[in-house]
Amino acid sequence: MSTQRRDRRERRERRIAIVGAGPGGLTLARVLHIHGIPSTVYELDASATARDQGGTLDLDEESGQRALLHAGLLEEFRPLSRPEGGELRLLGKHADVGFHIPPPRDGDGNDRPEIDRRVLKELLLGSLPEGTVRWGQKVKAAALGAAGRPALTLADGTTVEADVLVGADGAWSRVRPLLSDADPVYTGVSFADGLLNDVDTRHPAVAELVGRGSMFALADEKGLFAQRNGGGRIRVYAAVKAPEEWSRSGLVDPADPAATRKRLLDLFPDWDEGLRALIADSDGPLVPRPIHALPIGHRWDRVPGVTLLGDAAHLMSPFAGAGANLAMLDGAELALALAAHDDLETALHAYETAMFPRAEAAATQSADHLVDFFQPDALRILRDSFTTMTAGGADR
Repeated sequence: MSTQRRDRRERRERRIAIVGAGPGGLTLARVLHIHGIPSTVYELDASATARDQGGTLDLDEESGQRALLHAGLLEEFRPLSRPEGGELRLLGKHADVGFHIPPPRDGDGNDRPEIDRRVLKELLLGSLPEGTVRWGQKVKAAALGAAGRPALTLADGTTVEADVLVGADGAWSRVRPLLSDADPVYTGVSFADGLLNDVDTRHPAVAELVGRGSMFALADEKGLFAQRNGGGRIRVYAAVKAPEEWSRSGLVDPADPAATRKRLLDLFPDWDEGLRALIADSDGPLVPRPIHALPIGHRWDRVPGVTLLGDAAHLMSPFAGAGANLAMLDGAELALALAAHDDLETALHAYETAMFPRAEAAATQSADHLVDFFQPDALRILRDSFTTMTAGGADR
């Protein structure tokens, strides 16, 4: 047998366990599959539709779209995306327009088209061999076995050994303690998020206020944010500075949506009624989202056979719009490294060497933007920032 064929066989026989079926974990599994390397994804959710998959994502050309290119899915992504979601409206508390980027016109380029997280996950899942994702598999613990190989203990008592264990399991990763004692820290900002359905028919004034993409209304060191999603929906986020415990117990009561809405509306007493309608008219319960982040520059020493990607590696606030993009790029580049190197440690070292500084730069930007969004003069700060970035390509 030739050396090349033997190397290919050895790569196919590696046991690669991925914890978490988010965009990063699924991208990793897909790019590995393209290179003939099987993997297994262990996911807590009972199915792909077991819960709300979250809002819309803008996929950057150099990260999320680049990952899809490596996954062989970029052309399939384009008709599923919403270029019009690139519209941006920056408002004051009286709904006065501080800055506006209109929707791209036909034929205009848009390097960050939007796609619903649910649709993106369906695209990735549909590209994987049946059985790649093991649904309803709760990971209780990750450890290094007697021989130094990583192993998972599942809720049913099953132990799964692997040659490579990848934590793609988000903020509260079960895999991260094998590499790092870092824990996410509360940023001092909390969201309460809700949803408005069938907005063009049921909430036309809100639909007009938000537009086709994203809207940020900022004042008084707080904000009301809204995103157009597919299917005629708008996802809403009320964002406030709050102590962590109060953000959980004092801001949102899932058992009493009406009281929660009143409590939130009381935080925005003199804001435009159209903006307040984002809260008042929301459908269903509002969900508390305390915003956490790992330390900027989080990294670890090499532990044989174990690594992390996405939020498990570099959780940051959403104010750089980088979370899903970085997770997908992490997944693609980790897969490419595993496909390119016969030695696993060489592959993992190559992946982490590129990932660490990239994540640190994005986390720094995210932390800086969080501060900007909650300054007393946030509207001016962000207007100036967007004006500089677009340099004449927006209405001011």
